[in-house]
Amino acid sequence: MCDGSNVIRFLCIELCKIKVIGMRFFSKSGKDLSPKASDSASAEYTGQMTEYWLISAPGDKTCQQTWETMNNLTSKQNSLSVNYKFHIPDLKVGTLDQLVGLSDDLGKLDAFVEQVTRKVSSYLGEVLEDQRDKLQENLMANNTDLPSYITRFQWDIAKYPIKQSLRNIADIISKQVGQIDADLKTKSTAYNNLKGNLQNLEKKQTGSLLTRNLADLVKKEHFILDSEYLTTLLVIVPKASFNDWQANYEKITDMIVPRSSQLITQDHEYGLFTVSLFKKVVEEFKLHARERKFVVRDFTYNEEELAAGKNEITKLVTDKKKQFGPLVRWLKVNFSECFCAWIHVKALRVFVESVLRYGLPVNFQAILLHPHKKTMKRLRDVLNQLYGHLDSSAALSGGNTDSVDIPGLGFGQSEYYPYVYYKINVDMIESTKV
Repeated sequence: MCDGSNVIRFLCIELCKIKVIGMRFFSKSGKDLSPKASDSASAEYTGQMTEYWLISAPGDKTCQQTWETMNNLTSKQNSLSVNYKFHIPDLKVGTLDQLVGLSDDLGKLDAFVEQVTRKVSSYLGEVLEDQRDKLQENLMANNTDLPSYITRFQWDIAKYPIKQSLRNIADIISKQVGQIDADLKTKSTAYNNLKGNLQNLEKKQTGSLLTRNLADLVKKEHFILDSEYLTTLLVIVPKASFNDWQANYEKITDMIVPRSSQLITQDHEYGLFTVSLFKKVVEEFKLHARERKFVVRDFTYNEEELAAGKNEITKLVTDKKKQFGPLVRWLKVNFSECFCAWIHVKALRVFVESVLRYGLPVNFQAILLHPHKKTMKRLRDVLNQLYGHLDSSAALSGGNTDSVDIPGLGFGQSEYYPYVYYKINVDMIESTKV
């Protein structure tokens, strides 16, 4: 066991050196590797105290001693952070090859699960519409707020049995979240289509007389109906041309019914007039009316169709109300599922990286730190001083290296330190805004 542990630690330290050398090479090649974007993001969310650091350090004589040493330095003596023990159960280790391969896959899974979690949160905000200010109170994990869930994290053995291999647990999470992602696409498409159709119909009930639905403005008595020879047209007339219309509409073409025009309604730009004429001159009337900037709207008075149109809006409003409640409940439940799954992925990553770095037998303490806003740099310095001996190259670089994918050292990490480190941002509102 001891030899295996030394081999693993030697390999990891060598990979660390490769990473540092690689960073120097790329830096010299002229590429901008400064972590400015991630730093600004950290500053934004840290201002809201939503950033947590999930770390692990090798056990001293006992894991309790590791916890006490770190907690004394960072919290009790210097008040740099509030710390919590992060409980990870005894998981199956597997082989070195399995751990190295799984490390990279867990990085990809981490990014995917976080992405889906934020998508669910974002869409819940969309669905709530004018109640969006209640989004935060609806974002719960296992019936508690997000900070409470991660600071009191307990592994869900029922969902993710610890007797399963690490790979199987990762696959369970991947399948679970993948199904939620697929269901979200289906449900959001259906609801968005319904919402879009309703908005289009409602938009037609308002706006300019040139484009809006006229059904709710006209009455049966405005029209000549059931005549073999006569019909009634609806004409949109600019307000500036009202006098022109009244004086000349009977002269636009022959066969106009005298004094048949009536102003039904008007908005700030146009008026809606009726005019009755013989059916045989309708097309000629439309042509000459257009020359005078009078617009004939295509409209046929049909009580059944008008009733059907009103019923369609009523039906869509009713359907939207019916779908709203179940959809919100689904989004709340599955946000919780995704967030909890995401934190379990973080736990898996800490376990795998700790075994790879610190060796066997498994002996490390996982700790969740909640940094104080103004002491993050000092906290990082204290942690580097405390754990710098684990990897001198990382301690010297101060963690300011960019993402290079090294098998077994985490996928796409923007920062690397001598201890295992993952950042968790529980802000699910600001970070989902585009």
